[in-house]
Amino acid sequence: MKRRPFDYSLDFADISFRQQPELYRVGKGEQGVLLVEPYKSEILPHWRFKSVAEATESSSKIYQMFLEYLEAEDFPGADMARKFLQMGWTRARRYANHRSGRKYDKTTGELLPRTEDAEKAKSAEIFYKRYIAARENAEYLRQKQRHLDHYEQ
Repeated sequence: MKRRPFDYSLDFADISFRQQPELYRVGKGEQGVLLVEPYKSEILPHWRFKSVAEATESSSKIYQMFLEYLEAEDFPGADMARKFLQMGWTRARRYANHRSGRKYDKTTGELLPRTEDAEKAKSAEIFYKRYIAARENAEYLRQKQRHLDHYEQ
């Protein structure tokens, strides 16, 4: 049976996914990471990747939140923390490759030349390790399967 896709038609401003976890959809990758409340507001203030020090502190804090959400059996929260870790990796990697953070030229749409920012590359690596730890966490996988079975079939 196919899972339901992430539902962008929901009124995200007025839904607490902690109170209504049945409305939460895992989606693909980072879908909904900047929409789903109250998790966006809880996690976003801690999300930083400009330097190795910021990435280390940020990924550690977000991973700790991930574990706390799991402990509370709050799968949407844990999944959102996982998405923020993933987004830390992908955004830091983007800035490591493109100083402006833009991959394509605004006017022509052509791929911009790559640069290499060692600090951002290291930040990306730090987030990547935490993202993989979250994604492969046995309790996360158990709660994810339970959520999919109950709400996304």
